[in-house]
Amino acid sequence: MIHVCSLARLHQTVIETRARHVVTLLRDTDLVVRPDGIAADNHLILGMDDIVEHIEGQTAPAQEHVARLIAFVQAWDRAAPMVVHCYAGISRSTAGAFVAACALNPKRDELQIAQDIRRASRTAQPNARIVSLADRMLGREGRMVRAVETIGPGTGAYEGDPFRLDIK
Repeated sequence: MIHVCSLARLHQTVIETRARHVVTLLRDTDLVVRPDGIAADNHLILGMDDIVEHIEGQTAPAQEHVARLIAFVQAWDRAAPMVVHCYAGISRSTAGAFVAACALNPKRDELQIAQDIRRASRTAQPNARIVSLADRMLGREGRMVRAVETIGPGTGAYEGDPFRLDIK
């Protein structure tokens, strides 16, 4: 299973869930201290801003980021949970969890996964750029994008509700 949280809740979430893999989606990677019990090879750090279009001086999520995310989750043995986090636990991390669920379940309905995310978190608002890039890479023919559009934006917040997404 995948647990999604903010940077502020990273260490607590890793301890509580006994996770052994972590995905960080955060531009300011110097803010992240790898939690105890997480081996360096089990911590994917993707430096990016939470934007959907190019903005001068910022790092937009790119194909390389998404390719590394997909490869990392596909190599995960699922023996212990994975934690996916960003700064607030609202956009990049929820997109990362959505991408992971789609990559690990190629036949699972995208809308069902998106609805599972919405039921688990009222604040989830998956980053549309990450989702769009993954949709093309996974050959989902726009279904991931439409699924995220269907659940709509989450309730506004400064920090997202931590949640769990079961991988079926």
